[in-house]
Amino acid sequence: MGLMKRGLPFELLLGFRYLRSRGQRTNLSLFVWIGLGGVFLGVAALIVVLAVMTGFQDGIRDRIIAGSPHLLIFQSGAQGLDEADRIAGRVKTIRGVHSATPFVHQQALFTTSGGGARGGLIRGVDLTTPAVREDVRSQLRQGALEPLADGAPAILLGRELARNLGVFPGDPVTVISPEGAVTAVGMVPKMRRYTVAGTIEIGMHEYDSSIAYLSLPVAKEFAGIAGVTGIEVKLADPFDAKRVGQVVAAELGFRYWVRDWMEMNRSLFAALQLEKLALFVVVTIIVLVAAFAIIGHLVLLVAEKRKEIGILKAVGASARSITMVFFAVGMTIGVAGTAAGAAVGLSVIWAQNTYKVIRLAGDVYQIDHLPMKLTVSDGLMIIGATLLLSFLATIIPARRAGSLVPVDVLRYE
Repeated sequence: MGLMKRGLPFELLLGFRYLRSRGQRTNLSLFVWIGLGGVFLGVAALIVVLAVMTGFQDGIRDRIIAGSPHLLIFQSGAQGLDEADRIAGRVKTIRGVHSATPFVHQQALFTTSGGGARGGLIRGVDLTTPAVREDVRSQLRQGALEPLADGAPAILLGRELARNLGVFPGDPVTVISPEGAVTAVGMVPKMRRYTVAGTIEIGMHEYDSSIAYLSLPVAKEFAGIAGVTGIEVKLADPFDAKRVGQVVAAELGFRYWVRDWMEMNRSLFAALQLEKLALFVVVTIIVLVAAFAIIGHLVLLVAEKRKEIGILKAVGASARSITMVFFAVGMTIGVAGTAAGAAVGLSVIWAQNTYKVIRLAGDVYQIDHLPMKLTVSDGLMIIGATLLLSFLATIIPARRAGSLVPVDVLRYE
């Protein structure tokens, strides 16, 4: 009575009472726990699965953004790009461009006096540009950047590359170009010896095990080209790369072509997105099983409470009120299971991001731990889909209970 005085409708009071009901022929409360557990497991699993896929995708994306340019500009039909400073100056004037600098890329073989040998990629960077210098400095883990900036024959190696070669800052390393020089005695490999100035870490094993930095003049001399390979562009907003790339291409004309980081990694992100969708569909089956458990519970509950339904309708309860009683039962199971599953799922995400319980092999997955990230849209989609399934599972048995005729019910009781 106290609850009634505070305004709680009798439909909810009766519905909560029925949740604890134990029928004479069937233990109805068992179906409540089955339905509640199914919704709980489905929501928790959906949150964790989508958070894993989103976090993994964003983790790889962030490493790619940090370790590679947002736009690359090349000259069509040429081995290199001429007038790099003039082209870079034009690109810098475009809105959204943070920096535009020439670069040199060259495949190479790294060898040491101890017999170590690894293939990799020489990347010549313009250390006279403050943005590039600060970017490289942020990746520096050992050693110093100054020898490269001063024009000395020094090199920065990726952390894993240096580890595989067994070298440390101050050690010499010999770099061999696959494009040798033609002499009177034939083709002679081009070799240069550099001093390891330090090691860098980008965060992706693929890059850290193969990349090496040289200053731009030293890299041009090693590659044997007068110009540069192209121009690398960093943007204020990396996710605006496609629009800015189109503007850059229109500004420079048909002689130049532009590639953005999204296009270069399109197949990777498409595969990750497909896996995310497939896992969402598969795990949703758990919620469907829970929906059928709710239907089963309500059907048995209506059969068990036929006499009470008849009495309630005989004393004036409307069909809508009876429907709302059983609707309250089903939706309480759905809402309680959704809330509990969401709480557990979010707790798992917090624990993983805080303590990094699940570690990954960096050489396989490109990142060293499993990040989890649940977006607002994914969270709302999970909760909305679960509550919708709970509603659909509840509405048919509830309306069936509301449509019972009291005369027909009480005649056989």
